[in-house]
Amino acid sequence: MMRDVAIIGCGITKFGHLDGKDLMDILVEASLNAIDDAGASEFDFDSVYVGNMLAGELSHQTAIASALVDRINLIPASAERIENGPASGGSAVKNGFFAVASGASDLVLVAGGEKMTGVNTGTISDLMATLNHPTAEYVHGATMPAMAALFTRLYMERYSLTERHLAMVAVKNHANGLKNPCAQLHKLCTVEDALSSAMVSDPLRLYYCCPISDGAAAVVLCPAKKAKEFTPKPVKILGFGHATDTHAFQEREDPIVLKSVKIAAQQAFKMANIKPEDIDVAELHDAFEILEIAESEDIGFFKKGEGQLAVEKGVTAIDGELPINPSGGLKARGHPVGATGVAQIVELVLQLRGEAGERQVRDAQRALACNFGGFGNNTLVHILERGN
Repeated sequence: MMRDVAIIGCGITKFGHLDGKDLMDILVEASLNAIDDAGASEFDFDSVYVGNMLAGELSHQTAIASALVDRINLIPASAERIENGPASGGSAVKNGFFAVASGASDLVLVAGGEKMTGVNTGTISDLMATLNHPTAEYVHGATMPAMAALFTRLYMERYSLTERHLAMVAVKNHANGLKNPCAQLHKLCTVEDALSSAMVSDPLRLYYCCPISDGAAAVVLCPAKKAKEFTPKPVKILGFGHATDTHAFQEREDPIVLKSVKIAAQQAFKMANIKPEDIDVAELHDAFEILEIAESEDIGFFKKGEGQLAVEKGVTAIDGELPINPSGGLKARGHPVGATGVAQIVELVLQLRGEAGERQVRDAQRALACNFGGFGNNTLVHILERGN
């Protein structure tokens, strides 16, 4: 029988251009912050999981989990790097959950980090494009923005989605990011700013895409029964889901249904024994602003084709009925790919503990995070609940 699992500490670095800091520096910073937040510095950790996609390619360093354990003196804890593209962080959290739930570990550190700046944009675009199908997409020059543009155009043709809707999501997330001291982009954005920004891949403009980022985030997990020994405000992991879809975009049953998101969400809701309407706040993977809308529908928050109406009506604003991406999302907080899934969890922990400052949502009891890998071919969903 699996044990219930709680998050007892969290930590995060500033996201953005972290000049003078390497990948290990930022992983150490986030990890020590999480350990300190958990009050666990005097305890022996059993396991460490590190979400990361590009350490070897960009930082010329592998075995980063082993290096992290050594740097922060957690030896002899087991250590593993988890690579699942932009969903590496979510996969690391899942592995940490299993370690505790199974009884194999009592105290687990989960970190996620990436050092992406300092390299030219072309190199980053090429490395991210390797997530696409190698012969059906990558060899033809299909970048991630190109895939998102294709997806967006199909959405526009089937539903009443307009460019203005994408701009409205960007405006919301930039406004939220202004309230997040760790966010990369502290810049007010208007609808007109977004609509007039440079075209990246038609119909996607600069303001509809996330920036290239450095950053790290971390959480500490333990059995829920022991959580109060560390903190008066534990957060329980109620459930998770993890699903895949075809690698090649054109082979999907319906190219604008994010099947991996839909199935992962269904699994998470079943495990948590709740419904979409029971969620009070969500962090969705908006590497491109169309994804926030599409994910919100396929998770079950809104009917297919009506996610943009929720944005129009203010439902997804911080003071709305279902705040989405109060952190600023990937759009404004930033997207250091290995860190994102863990950063989403950190934000939701702060929201559930009532510690999110200016961006605090009203009386959040349950929260959902969706960490999207590749272009929807590998997705993780986690559901959290405020501890009693």
